[in-house]
Amino acid sequence: MNGDLVLLIVVVITALSFDFTNGFHDTANAMATSIATGALKPKVAVALSAVLNFVGAFLSLKVAATIANGIVDSGAITLTVVFAGLVGGLAWNLITWYYGIPSSSSHALIGGVVGATLLASGIKAVKGEGLMSHVIIPAVLAPVAAIAVATVGTFLVYVLTRQVAEKTRTKGFKIGQIGSASLVSLAHGTNDAQKTMGIITLALIANGTITQHAGTPFWVVVCSATAIAAGTYIGGWRVIRTLGKGLTEIETPQGFAAETSSATVILTSTHFGFPLSTTQVCTGSVIGAGLGKRLAQVRWSVAARMGLAWLITLPAAALVGAVAFGAAHLIGGALGVIVVFTAAVVFAALLYLASRKTAVNAGNVNDEWVGSGTPTQVGTPV
Repeated sequence: MNGDLVLLIVVVITALSFDFTNGFHDTANAMATSIATGALKPKVAVALSAVLNFVGAFLSLKVAATIANGIVDSGAITLTVVFAGLVGGLAWNLITWYYGIPSSSSHALIGGVVGATLLASGIKAVKGEGLMSHVIIPAVLAPVAAIAVATVGTFLVYVLTRQVAEKTRTKGFKIGQIGSASLVSLAHGTNDAQKTMGIITLALIANGTITQHAGTPFWVVVCSATAIAAGTYIGGWRVIRTLGKGLTEIETPQGFAAETSSATVILTSTHFGFPLSTTQVCTGSVIGAGLGKRLAQVRWSVAARMGLAWLITLPAAALVGAVAFGAAHLIGGALGVIVVFTAAVVFAALLYLASRKTAVNAGNVNDEWVGSGTPTQVGTPV
C-alpha cells in the first residue's frame, strides 16, 4: 500500500469521524425544543432525526459543491491540508460539545480548512470573495433572519390561538411539533451532511482519484449520510440540554414556531448552495420564540456565551488546522498524518472520559436548568 493511498484512507476516516460528531453535535438543532416540551420522548426524537438526516443527505448536492470549490482553490490543496482542516473542525466540535455550546460545525470545518490552506499555500489559495459571500455574510444574516421570523411566528401563533383552550392548544401543537421537528431534521441533512461530502470530494481531487469537475461520487454520499445519521442517533445530550432548556423555557406553540422558522431558513439557504450554520439558525429561532411570547424570559447570559463561541469558531478552528498541518508537514509524509491522527484520537478519548464525570443523557436532559450549563453544573452525573 503506497503512501498516498494511506493518506487518502486516513483523510476519509477523519472526514467521516467529523461527520459523526456533526450528527451528535447538531441533533439539538432539530429536536431540542420537541424534547423540552415533551412532544417527543428523547430517544424517539433522536431516532427520528437520524432517519431524516440520512434521507435529507440525498436531496441536494449544491452545498457539497460550494465546500469543494467555493472556499479554497482546489488546485492548491493536498491530502495533508484536507486532513489538517478536518482535525481543526473536529477539535472545535468536541470542545464545544463538552461545554454544551451549540456552535457551528460548518464554520469549524471551513475554518480548519482555511487555516491549513493558509499555512500550506498562502493567502492566494483562499477565495476571499467566496468565503465572504458563502460563509461570513450568511453567518451574520441567518440568525438575525431566524430571530425575526420566529418572533413574528410565535406572536401570531399565540394571537391566533388565544381563544383555544390551553389543554387543546398544547395537545395540538405537540402533534404539530413532530412534523416541524421532522422538517428541520430533513433540512439539516440537506445542508450539513454535504459538508463532509465536499471535503471527501476535495481529497479525491487532491489525490487525482477524480477530476475537479467530476462531481461527488455516490459512495461518498452514502457514507456521509450514514455517518451523520449514526452520530445523530447517539444524541448530543449536552447541547440538546442547552438549546432546549438553557435559552428559555419553551412551550409547545413556541417550539412549533421555532422549528418551522428554522426549517424555512435552512431550506432556503440549501437551495442557494450556502453552507449555512444550522446551529445559528436554530438558536436564533429559539431566541425569537422567547421574544415572541409575552413575558417569556430569555437567558441572555447563555445567549452571549453562544455568541462568543460563534465569533471565535472560524479563527479557533483555523488555528488548530494550521497547527495540525504544521505538525504533519514537519514530520513528513504518511507518518506525519498518522501521528497527528493518533494525537486527535487521544484528545477525543480524554475529552469523552472527562465528560462522563457530569454525564447528560436521555434521563436528565430535561432537568431544571441551573447555572451556566457548564460540565460542572449541568445535568445529573450518572
